[in-house]
Amino acid sequence: MFRRKLTALDYHNPASFDCKDETEFRNFIVWLEDQKIRHYKIEDRGDLRNIHSSDWPKHFEKYIQDVNCPFSAQERQESVDWLLGLAVRFEYGDNADKYKNCKPEAAANDSGKQSDPLINLDINNPDFKAGVMALANLLQIHRHDDYLVMLKAIRILVQERLTQEAIAKASQSKEGLPVALDKHILGFDTGDATLNEAAQILRLLHIEELRDLQTRINEAIVAVQAIIADPKTDHRLGKVGR
Repeated sequence: MFRRKLTALDYHNPASFDCKDETEFRNFIVWLEDQKIRHYKIEDRGDLRNIHSSDWPKHFEKYIQDVNCPFSAQERQESVDWLLGLAVRFEYGDNADKYKNCKPEAAANDSGKQSDPLINLDINNPDFKAGVMALANLLQIHRHDDYLVMLKAIRILVQERLTQEAIAKASQSKEGLPVALDKHILGFDTGDATLNEAAQILRLLHIEELRDLQTRINEAIVAVQAIIADPKTDHRLGKVGR
């Protein structure tokens, strides 16, 4: 699954690379940092280079946090693929002239046919997962084991809150309607007309807050229903059916 990116980076054995082999994996991370990413200064790479240290996993965890990788050290395949993507971007940036005349692979295979990237979308691709996770973190959406469910939640949030119409509506100032306090029965008497009027105002404000809360609850219910309405989603099990 990493072969194309490893080949693009001129890795010495792209076809046989195995990230499950601990020694090979650690050497690969050192090579990636030394040759391609170069996030640390040379003198700060000692802990990462000490691949035989029992503390190496801790240093690797710190490394992926320092480069802002959205995956943890336990998600090895995803983090490796993300690091490879970062390295490819740096490689292109450092050697832009070398690649300026290269055509995309799809164009090389069929220059007269445009490719829609969503047609062959692979939901198990680490790049796809990384993108969904990054969006979810940005929008503060709770993580879900199924990335498609998270993507649907992102779509609902964007449609409801981030469209031009929603932003314009939220930006409009709300003008209140005049209220005749004498038409609203307080239900008790404080013995002071001024206090009675203040109590009526507080009650009306409280009712308005309750209505706003109910509106938000209804919106949340609609959002959840939109997700579980998918026939692939078995909400009784709390997971997506296979």
